[in-house]
Amino acid sequence: MEASVARTRSPAPPGPPAGAVAVAGKRPRGRPRKTVQDRDDGNRRQEVLRSAAKLFRRKGFHATSTRDIAAAAGMRSGSPFYHFKSKGALLYAVMEEGMRVAIARQERLLADLLESARPGESAPDAAGRLRLLIRNHFDILLGPGSDFIPVMLYEARSITARQRALLAQLQSGYEAPWAPVLQALCACGRLRTDVKLARLLVFGALNWSVQWYDRRKGASLDELTDAAMHLFLGEPQ
Repeated sequence: MEASVARTRSPAPPGPPAGAVAVAGKRPRGRPRKTVQDRDDGNRRQEVLRSAAKLFRRKGFHATSTRDIAAAAGMRSGSPFYHFKSKGALLYAVMEEGMRVAIARQERLLADLLESARPGESAPDAAGRLRLLIRNHFDILLGPGSDFIPVMLYEARSITARQRALLAQLQSGYEAPWAPVLQALCACGRLRTDVKLARLLVFGALNWSVQWYDRRKGASLDELTDAAMHLFLGEPQ
C-alpha cells in the first residue's frame, strides 16, 4: 500500500536554477525601494533642502556628503536621491529655493506697504522704502532659516553655467524693485552716484555681512539697517 501511494504522488516541483539564490541575495542596482518614511509628502523634500542648506553654508559644498545631509534630515543615507538626482542638483535646488522665497517675501513686504497706507496718505518716501528693503534683505541674509542665500552667494562656482544663468534671472527679479527707489533718491540728490553703480555697491555691502555678522553678539538687524542708511544716504544713526 505504501509503495503504491508513493508511486501515485505528484513529482516534487523543480528547484530554482543554479545561481538564483546568490542573485537574489545581491543588492539591486539603482535606488533602493522606498519605505513609508522615505515617501515624498512634500515635507521630506523641504527637510532635505533645509538640512543641505545648513551644511553647505557651514562646511561648504565639497566637504558635505550626502550621508551628512541624510543624517541631518533623519533619513537613510541614500534617501536624498529620491528627491534629487545628485548632490549638484541638490545644491542648485537650495539656491533656487532661497531666491524664490526671497522674492516672495519681498513681494509681500511691498504689497503690505501699499495696503497699510490709509486713504489720503502717501506711501513712505524713497528713503523710507529703501530702509524697509534693506531691513528685509538683512532678515533674508541673517535672520532665522537664512542659510539659502549665503550658499548661493559663495558656492556659485559649484553649479553649471546654465544654472547660474537661471539664478541670475531670479536675482534680477529680486533686485528690480530696488531700481525705482534708488532712481528717486538720485533724482532728489540724496544718492550722489550712478544708480547702476549704487545698486552694485549696496548689494555688495549688504551681502558681505554674511561673512562677519554674528547674531549672538554685536548689533541687531535694526541697528545694522540704521548703519547702512547712514553709510548710503548720510542719515543720522
